[in-house]
Formats: sequence, C-alpha cells, structure tokens
Amino acid sequence: MSRSFAGLRPGLTASVFYHKKIVGTVEQYPDEDAARRSVVGLVSELNADGRPTRSGVLTVAQLCDHFEQRELSKDNTWRSHATKKIYQAYLSRWIRPHWQKYGLAEVRTIQVESWLRGLPLAKSSCAKIRNLMSVLFNHACRHELFDRNPIYLVRQSAKRRTPPAILVPAEIKALIDGLALRERTLVL
Repeated sequence: MSRSFAGLRPGLTASVFYHKKIVGTVEQYPDEDAARRSVVGLVSELNADGRPTRSGVLTVAQLCDHFEQRELSKDNTWRSHATKKIYQAYLSRWIRPHWQKYGLAEVRTIQVESWLRGLPLAKSSCAKIRNLMSVLFNHACRHELFDRNPIYLVRQSAKRRTPPAILVPAEIKALIDGLALRERTLVL
C-alpha cells in the first residue's frame, strides 16, 4: 500500500506495510512478562523499521527466541516438523538453561567445548547440540544480529565411545526363549 505523507515532495510516496505475526498462545506465555521476553528480537526489528539493531547486548536466550519465531514457526516450511521439534527440545533442555544469560560476544569456543564434554550425553547427542548452536549463530549472522560464529571451531566428535555389542544367533535364541509370550512377540 502506498500513500503520500506530509513533508514529502509532490510525487514521492512512502510505503506502509501492515503485518500480522502470531508469536504464541496464552498457554505458551502465561503472563505478560513471558510474552514480552519472547518477542524482544521482533520488537527491536520493528522499532528499527525492519532493520536489525545492535543497541544493547543480545543474549543467547534472546537469540533462541528470535530463531524460534522465524525458523521454528508453523509458517516456515524450510525445516520439517520433526526437525523443529528436536531443535526446540535441545534448545529448551540443554542450550537455553546453560547459556541464556550470556551475551553473544561472551560465548567462547573453548568454553563451549568444555561444556559439551561435561554433558551426561552420548557423543552423537553432544555433536547435535554443537551443530544446533552453530545454526543459531549462523542465524544471528544472517539477520545481522552478530558478526561471527564462535561455534565454527568447536571440536566435537560424534564417534561412539565403545563399539556396540552384537549378539550371535545362539545368544538371540537364548534371549527370546527366556521371554514370556507377550515380550517375545514384541522382540520379534
């Protein structure tokens, strides 16, 4: 929609866009503070006429909110539903609780490596968390909220710590023979 504004030279027009953005439900945000915290990134962009702003220090929690609003919304079809759910689970269970109060500039490569090694998870799960953190910082770079990705140099192997135990046919038969009918059916 275009219309003329007072103060513009004749013949020049300014564009006005009306957008509607659903950020969540009352169940997701039980009070006003929770809702306001979740839209910090969106509000700062709106106040800057759609351009991201660097006023203040953006925290990892705010970056997570920004990422969820844009990349994990139902409207965004770039990622599958399963990927969105997994990302939300890793964000809420591991990344946000530990890193939420850190400013983006405070996140250091060695710090992340050390944290990942201390998690009580399999190496492959730690690698997934590392990869999601890298996706988060790439998102920040793409939206001009931050200028680098400190996760780029984080080393995290996904190799198993021990090889899997492979049962021979005789062991499988002994296992199945020791089960009740219902459990045997489930295993088969």
